Amino acid sequence: MTTLHELIHIDKGSDTPVYLQITNSLICNVRRGKLRRGTKLPGARELSETLKIHRRTLQNAYDELMAQGWVEIVPRIGTFVANKLPDVNPVGILATGKLNIYPEKTLFSIDEKNLVRFSMTNYQGSKNIVLDNGFPDIRLAPTELLLREYRSLARLQSFKQYLKYGSPRGSAHLLEMLSIFLTDTRGLPITSNNLLITRGAQMGIYLTTKLLIKPNDQVIVGQPGYNNASLTFLQAGAILNNVPVDEYGLDVDAIDALCQTKKIRMVYVISHHHYPTSVTLCPERRIRLLELAARYKFAIIEDDYDYDFHYHSTPVLPMASLDYHGNVIYIGTLTKTLAPAIRLGFIVAPANFIDAVAHLRRSIDWQGDSMMEAAIAELYKNGTIGRHIKKVVKMYHERRDHFCELLTNKLGDHVAFKIPDGGMSVWVKFIGTDLKLVAERAAVNGLTMSNGCVYNSDNTNYNATRLGFASLNFKEQEKAIDILAKSL
Repeated sequence: MTTLHELIHIDKGSDTPVYLQITNSLICNVRRGKLRRGTKLPGARELSETLKIHRRTLQNAYDELMAQGWVEIVPRIGTFVANKLPDVNPVGILATGKLNIYPEKTLFSIDEKNLVRFSMTNYQGSKNIVLDNGFPDIRLAPTELLLREYRSLARLQSFKQYLKYGSPRGSAHLLEMLSIFLTDTRGLPITSNNLLITRGAQMGIYLTTKLLIKPNDQVIVGQPGYNNASLTFLQAGAILNNVPVDEYGLDVDAIDALCQTKKIRMVYVISHHHYPTSVTLCPERRIRLLELAARYKFAIIEDDYDYDFHYHSTPVLPMASLDYHGNVIYIGTLTKTLAPAIRLGFIVAPANFIDAVAHLRRSIDWQGDSMMEAAIAELYKNGTIGRHIKKVVKMYHERRDHFCELLTNKLGDHVAFKIPDGGMSVWVKFIGTDLKLVAERAAVNGLTMSNGCVYNSDNTNYNATRLGFASLNFKEQEKAIDILAKSL
């Protein structure tokens, strides 16, 4: 006969307290029918000695079981499994392994083979210094001002409305403030009817793709390009057509040639600070791309994820500001302006598209964070975001110059790069050495960086990667490049 201590599984290396492991094991055995109603349990002293644990630990488990109604204590007689159980009647089943182990796999099948897999890079908690691929410095984010607005609004009686269900398009206050901001800074002649707030640019890309793309639709992307966008298109069943990206941006002649032989449904373009090369699509190509879109009636996703971060001249206005036919879906984000964890982005498009994509958004996310959106709207209204952008653009400009000087002086002929006009990273090609091996050595030496493989195609190994400068101060940059030089 199975004794009670054989039914209790204890893992002292687990984060779950031992008394709770005992509690859960006993409850599980009652449910399985191994311990029946009225069964007398061993005393705390006896069972604790058998399990080789402190008596108090076992007593805590019994106390927890009694509090939940699974056992009852009869004075001077003992502890028994309760006759009236708090859960369904236990059913005897065949034990198939250790107790309290959650299944590793589903019994039903899932299509893992054809799943489009995204990168799961996570820099949180890394002990290494990180050369990311172009993130803002979270230490500069105006979090105190944001929290101040949040607290101020929370004290208002009218603020309670934001606790209710709201519109999938976003807070009306933020839509109004953002439409004014985009009109003033990017020349977009829009109203709040042309806006939908998303949880970052990636949600905007996904929603637009879901609405536009059917299996076997032809989509054009740049090569090299933004892999997460390409994977989103592939997940929707699109057929990708790669066109080259040179120093002037996406090759529009190649797009024209494809349009003459295929029915193109959509072109994805990063108009400023192209990912990963950081080049900007020149004005002539922008105008011609708009003309092609009008002629061939394809949609353009204009991903303008870091428009505000330009360091030399005024940035070229978005194509969306020149779109008179309704071909451009303009997508942006505030995560580069504020911090990656503040998941706010937007879609700008004709009103009928916004209405359709709002209904689609409801299928995955009923609405955004109305309280956060209201607080962000206040930061737009009182000028905080505008002032923050001016401050960090100046700082990132200085960091870019310092970083590029370090690359030249300390890495010399090992790398080739062009100083970017804007953005938060430098596209660096490694010469005479395998970048993948360099990244592996750097990780051992205390530096985390991309090995560049994500930017390669089936036919091309660029042996290049994006090295972010914005999130590191001068001393951190120097330490990172010293480690990189050592790893070379």
